Amino acid sequence: MRLSHSKTVIAAKIFIALLSVSFVSGCGKSQTATIPPPVVKVIEVKAQSVPITLEFVGQVEALDEVQVRARVSGQIVKRFVPGGQYVKQGQALFQIDPQVYEMNVLDASAQLADSEAALSRVRQNLARLERLVMADAISRQQYDNALAEEKQLLARVNSAKARLRRAELDLKDTIVVAPIEGQMDTTNLSVGNYVQQGVTVLVTIAAPDPVLVRFSLSENEYLRLVKSESTASSQADSHSLQIALEDGSVYPFKGKVVQSDRGLASGTGTLTLKAQFPNPKGLLLPGMFARVQAIAETRSDAILVPQRAVQDLMGKSMITVVGEGEKAEMRAVTTGPRIGRLWLVEEGLNRGERIVVDGVQKVRPGEIVKAETVPIEQYTNTKAK
Repeated sequence: MRLSHSKTVIAAKIFIALLSVSFVSGCGKSQTATIPPPVVKVIEVKAQSVPITLEFVGQVEALDEVQVRARVSGQIVKRFVPGGQYVKQGQALFQIDPQVYEMNVLDASAQLADSEAALSRVRQNLARLERLVMADAISRQQYDNALAEEKQLLARVNSAKARLRRAELDLKDTIVVAPIEGQMDTTNLSVGNYVQQGVTVLVTIAAPDPVLVRFSLSENEYLRLVKSESTASSQADSHSLQIALEDGSVYPFKGKVVQSDRGLASGTGTLTLKAQFPNPKGLLLPGMFARVQAIAETRSDAILVPQRAVQDLMGKSMITVVGEGEKAEMRAVTTGPRIGRLWLVEEGLNRGERIVVDGVQKVRPGEIVKAETVPIEQYTNTKAK
């Protein structure tokens, strides 16, 4: 009985040992199993002809903008148009209290009538004296004195006419009209405000079409643009400026440079230009920021890569290339200007090579990868030509 128990214990120990050996053997196999290579997405580098565009930050300005000021002083008694409205040239905007100016017209009219009556009396007397002096009934001195009085009264009449004309103009100016066609701002004065002649700004009106876009460029950029225009067949390039709006859309109308500063700014070394753009729908508003784009040159056989494929490491632009044997290689490249969502690569890449655009973080230099080729359009809105 004791011998049978001992055999059972020995058999159990052997079974446990075999299980341990099997478990260890199994673990060893799992540890030595092959790890699959990381999957990355790549694009094949292609050369294409692309325009090289310079971009400048600009601000929209009105081509014609007028601050409307009162020509006469007084209290606003009526407002014809609310702020923010589009108005025609000559349209009534405000009325200033006309009572004082109406009285000035009446007073000037009375003075003119009095002066004209005095002149009429003197002329009648002068005609009588002229006959008497011809008959030697009076002295020549009396006639000359009457003639001088006529000239004096004539001057007084002309002065009275001028005062009446001025009073009539002042009365007319109590109705403030729009000097140009355009849109009013919303900061106009309300009824009851007192305005001072030539000082108080009643409203600002800006013509919506066309508009100007002011921007500045460096000396190198200026020279680049001048050289590109000199090599063009005509000056059409200077008429092909376009605007990229803040929402990323491209303004549908092209513009041209119409004003240029006389020289570079002493503080910044930049040249200020103004480009004129059509604005028939009023989309561009004064004060808006816009990116002015100008074509500096057209580069043939240009290599473009998505921005996400380029990494900045220690101040260098690096791209992961999948080379022979499907091995990953980190390569330094020289990038040029940005074109949409692409970088122009000046040096470091050749057509036909494959670069990693997705999964770069999973790859180490020299590691074998599983590359899946995808089109470049998947990572940018700019399509290859």
